[in-house]
Amino acid sequence: MSAAILLLIGLVMMSLGYLIYSRFIAQRIYRLDPDFRTPAHEFEDGIDFVPTNRFVLWGHHFTSVAGAAPIVGPAIAVIWGWLPAFLWVVMGTIFFAGVHDMGAIWASVRNKAKSVGSLTGDVVGKRARSIFMIVIFLVLLMVNAVFAVVIAKLMMNFPTAVLPVWGAIVVALIVGQLIYRRIVSLPVVSVIGVVALYALIWAGPSVPIQMPAEVAGMSGNAVWILLLFLYAGIASVLPVWMLLQPRDYINGLQLFVGLLILYGAIALLNPVLVAPMINNDVPAGTPSLLPLLFVTIACGAISGFHGLVASGTTSKQLNKETDARFVGYFGAIGEGCLSLAAILVACAGFASLADWKAMYSAFGQGGVTAFVEGGAYVIHNGLGLPQVTAATLLTVMAALFAGTTMDTGLRLQRYIFQEWGEIYNQPWMKKPLPATLLAIGTCLLLAFGAGGADGSGGMIIWPLFGTTNQLLAGLTLLVITVMLVHMRRPMWYTLLPLCFLLLMTVLALVLQLKTFYAQENYFLLGLDIVVLVAAILVALECAAALKRHRALAAAEQPDAD
Repeated sequence: MSAAILLLIGLVMMSLGYLIYSRFIAQRIYRLDPDFRTPAHEFEDGIDFVPTNRFVLWGHHFTSVAGAAPIVGPAIAVIWGWLPAFLWVVMGTIFFAGVHDMGAIWASVRNKAKSVGSLTGDVVGKRARSIFMIVIFLVLLMVNAVFAVVIAKLMMNFPTAVLPVWGAIVVALIVGQLIYRRIVSLPVVSVIGVVALYALIWAGPSVPIQMPAEVAGMSGNAVWILLLFLYAGIASVLPVWMLLQPRDYINGLQLFVGLLILYGAIALLNPVLVAPMINNDVPAGTPSLLPLLFVTIACGAISGFHGLVASGTTSKQLNKETDARFVGYFGAIGEGCLSLAAILVACAGFASLADWKAMYSAFGQGGVTAFVEGGAYVIHNGLGLPQVTAATLLTVMAALFAGTTMDTGLRLQRYIFQEWGEIYNQPWMKKPLPATLLAIGTCLLLAFGAGGADGSGGMIIWPLFGTTNQLLAGLTLLVITVMLVHMRRPMWYTLLPLCFLLLMTVLALVLQLKTFYAQENYFLLGLDIVVLVAAILVALECAAALKRHRALAAAEQPDAD
């Protein structure tokens, strides 16, 4: 199968999804109102609530939700063959992720920018909110702890990427001032930022920065993790316009430049997908495609973490309600395009099927390594770019997205602690600094408490990320569905995706119970049971709320906005 043809099919389908399906959902289901006063204007404070240009906000939202997951998940899932991964990414982006992301922004904006966890208390009930907040906290804990490990390993393995990864922070600070102070126009700022970022990427191979194997008794990997959390903690309390928005915006632009490079290389080289369409010769121990495909590929098809970003930071910066379509749905399209690229290079970036099988010798193999090596192979042979430069480009792309996700993830975790301070009447916890220290402390406790001196403790609970994350996406769709029922609007466009997602997630949790029991991994077994029970309890609460709101809606006038 030609990679270029598959690329064309995927891009055309996702483009039609945005042009046609997203317009229908925005106008007929969510009924986005350009005159609705958004929380960014109602509560404007210059720190968290900041009315933002939709292109800049798209950059923030997209790069915050992207992270490394839309690369890692698809590049692992191709072990079952390229066709299942391709279909789930494309169809999931169009009918699941876009509807979910736009809906989460809309639901939060219509409720004073409350997070999806807090919103559950209003829409469903206090018991559901308490359970939901625990699930949200677990997802954020996993994301922050694991992405710190991912970035640290990338910088240890690819020292040529260190300069552009950290230099991008300086570029973002300058860009933030240029945009906020209105010193130059947005197009000019965009060009300046992208050129500066790619200059750093080009210089990276000439100035490799290698962390020593041991520093003050700690491994180099652990030192990078501590530095990353120090940076993320500072970034999480700075005003969003100063670092978070410009960093995400520039990263969003560089992703599209990177994707154009990848897509151009694929079009010119037109490599063959050496991986099988359906792989019937999977390595021993590989779990079944159903239901694991739908939790292995989360970001890039649908992801609960998107709902946290949409209702946690994005909704506080939305200038007009109608911008939710561009920011939310098109943000999902951007992530789908990244996942599509990951699938193509992970299946066509090898000289032969034997080389591909050597990479995918066991389930969980591939991931970022397959993306970087396969992508560098395609770019080098398609465009003639030196392979080390191509590898640096793709490594920086993965590291920057993981970093922007950490920035937002830690800010969201701080919001969770502040919301708990509101719920349980703890004034000290409502303040940004104590809440941020609690967020960092829990992440470090997991990283070093469970992982030892290496700081890789987040990887211990990572096997549950896919199921917990998809459970969160299903529950977010439940909240949106309940709101639609209350407003007497069509609910099937969110109800059908959530039913499918909850079914796959619960099946995956049950399957993992057997796996953890067989491995005698009683810690993950217990955590799996907690997540499974939480899923059932929240689903029952939401079902009761759905029934209650249908009865109330029948007695009210339609369109009770």
